Amino acid sequence: MEVCPYLEETFKVIGRSWNGLILNYLSRCDERAAHFSDMKRDLKRITPRALSLKLTELSDWGLVEKKVVTTTPLSVEYHLTHKGYELAEALVPLEEWAQRNVELEENHS
Repeated sequence: MEVCPYLEETFKVIGRSWNGLILNYLSRCDERAAHFSDMKRDLKRITPRALSLKLTELSDWGLVEKKVVTTTPLSVEYHLTHKGYELAEALVPLEEWAQRNVELEENHS
């Protein structure tokens, strides 16, 4: 029996460090969008370089869109695309399973 090739490709996306968490984070934000600085602040253990690389990667997969807001000073927002939101929603049952079955370390923040 073969593994579903679509599921295999999906795990290539969400199985990489931070990708699933970034999708989850953006899905919880107002209008499914956030500024880079907000994500860096709230995803405490990711470095700015890694966050930048991950957002580019998610953008290349069509899951996140970068939008430059022409305010003074210029502002950059990252939005989930429809495809990204659908994937984030598909991860909700996995999150629920984890809440029931995964034990967190004492010092987890």
